[in-house]
Amino acid sequence: MQRYILTGAPGSGKTAIIRHLERDGEIVVEEAATDVIAREQATGTPEPWTDPAFIETITDLQRARQLRTPGDRQFYDRSPICTHALATFLKHPIPKALDHEIMRIVTEGTYQKQVLFIKNLGFVTPTEARRISFEESLEFERIHEETYRSYGFECVPIAPGTLPDRAAAVKRLTRDTLP
Repeated sequence: MQRYILTGAPGSGKTAIIRHLERDGEIVVEEAATDVIAREQATGTPEPWTDPAFIETITDLQRARQLRTPGDRQFYDRSPICTHALATFLKHPIPKALDHEIMRIVTEGTYQKQVLFIKNLGFVTPTEARRISFEESLEFERIHEETYRSYGFECVPIAPGTLPDRAAAVKRLTRDTLP
């Protein structure tokens, strides 16, 4: 089974690339943090990321989605390593559940070791779930790269460009160079 992670700074275009891959028939797994934020905001919590329990909720959803997604080739909009980077960025403690999940995915080799690192576009468009400045997104991007490398992953950059070009780069890399 091949599980590819797409990651990068908020607003870099990961989700747009995921949508493009899905349109082309690929199996994709949604970003858990965005769904947790939307659910919590819908129930009256305007900034759920301020609660340290937010990190464990994301971890639980990521694990559940990873374990139930069928298919031999899958594309993930973020992973538990991203959740670790998010906790670090937010200065939240790393929950034991996240530590255990990371150890599981590293030990089992759940995801490909080459992570498709979607490079920032030079700006961030704020949304209800994305309240981060461009400068903060660059710091978040740096933390992501460091966190992935600390767990033995290789960050393969996907340069800024048009959506079709970036999606084609992802397809080319996952078909031609990644095991």
